Amino acid sequence: MRLHIADHPLVAHKLSVLRDESTPSPIFRLLVDELVTLLAYEATRHVRTEQKEIRTPVTTTTGVRMSHPSPIVIPILRAGLGMLDGLTRLLPTAEVGFLGLQRDESTFEAVTYANRLPDDLTDRQVFLLDPMLATGGTLVAAIDYALERGARDVTAVCLLAAPEGLEVVKEAIGERADVQIVTAAVDERLNEHKFIVPGLGDAGDRLYGVV
Repeated sequence: MRLHIADHPLVAHKLSVLRDESTPSPIFRLLVDELVTLLAYEATRHVRTEQKEIRTPVTTTTGVRMSHPSPIVIPILRAGLGMLDGLTRLLPTAEVGFLGLQRDESTFEAVTYANRLPDDLTDRQVFLLDPMLATGGTLVAAIDYALERGARDVTAVCLLAAPEGLEVVKEAIGERADVQIVTAAVDERLNEHKFIVPGLGDAGDRLYGVV
């Protein structure tokens, strides 16, 4: 497992506003979108391309284009939906799948309630979107879904990560696949309720309200 922390002043600024409990939902949603676009720039650094001959107004040259098969972006419902536009803005040709996972608040285990993914992800680059990498259970379950369908190149984009969650993912994935975590920051720890500290609260509730 590889970890990339986006070290950029704009990332730090937007994340600080997201952490502020007084930031209202409309601003929170806007900043998540902007922050994910910045993270997506780093997450797609190794997206596959192939050479293509093109003609400019002056001459011909060799450029690049996205390789086939196209990448697939998978937001983990529901909070991951708030990150979808930010990543597909840079990967407009990517397909989009959906995976519904939620944490059981008594066991802290990931429970699947929706799955709209292709049966075959062989040779596909997979981008998972999950705002908070806390215990790691949800992300491990999502990565396992992708690997079971043939994916071997998985990048997870998270707003924040906890050291405990990163360790869980690292141990669970091992050497099975090339997995990268791209995040804006690694926070201090998890509290007794398994929330990231200092964190930014429940990302889903702050994006969409309590339901």
